[in-house]
Amino acid sequence: MSAFLEKTMAILKQIDTTEKDNIKMAASLMYNSLINDGLVHVFATGHSHMFCEELFYRAGGLVGINPILEPFLMQHEGAISSTKFERMSGLAKIIFDKVDKKSGEPFIIVSNSGINAVVVEMAMLAKANNYPVIAVTSLSASKASKNRVPKKLYEIADVVIDNHVPYSDGVLNYKETKVGAVSSIAGSFIAQSLVLAVIAIYEENKQIPPIFKSANTEGGDLHNEKLYQKYHNRIKGLS
Repeated sequence: MSAFLEKTMAILKQIDTTEKDNIKMAASLMYNSLINDGLVHVFATGHSHMFCEELFYRAGGLVGINPILEPFLMQHEGAISSTKFERMSGLAKIIFDKVDKKSGEPFIIVSNSGINAVVVEMAMLAKANNYPVIAVTSLSASKASKNRVPKKLYEIADVVIDNHVPYSDGVLNYKETKVGAVSSIAGSFIAQSLVLAVIAIYEENKQIPPIFKSANTEGGDLHNEKLYQKYHNRIKGLS
């Protein structure tokens, strides 16, 4: 436990030290969309989909987040099949075409390895259609992995945020493998860092950011209800 804590804290400190500029650039893209009544689209597969949920409908979080959550790309509807689907070329186009998107709205695309067809093709589609692409990935893991499609996620994105997670995700040695996966922890840290960076831009411009209050606090429901009215027609998950 102590070794895991030490390794995890080292990664979080590395993100804080080396990714500040990239987080600020990504936050600027997010702010530019939100301040113009736009959305921020977030997409991932497998365990990385938790990044989408971390940004979405969270107390203290930004309201204009559109999580692109496809159940067949997550483990709860079939873990093995979800792995097969995320490697399937052509699926991204079907998902991308369903997204309610407007000019200038950024796509945050999350993948530790950044090598599977669905995330890479989603990034390519967004980029080809002039939507800014923010990648959250592990550069070391991605560079150490063999290509499954012609490009890797980090090679496409306008902004790359490195989560500094090692190849195979685990930080502790156990026999012939690695244990103690940290990508979800690093992802949550990056997600909340983005939220805080966006709020900071609102503050610099003396503006009020659209932030959810906890539904379990006094006045939370009433505060949030006003925000729902503004966004529920475009964010599928707010129903």
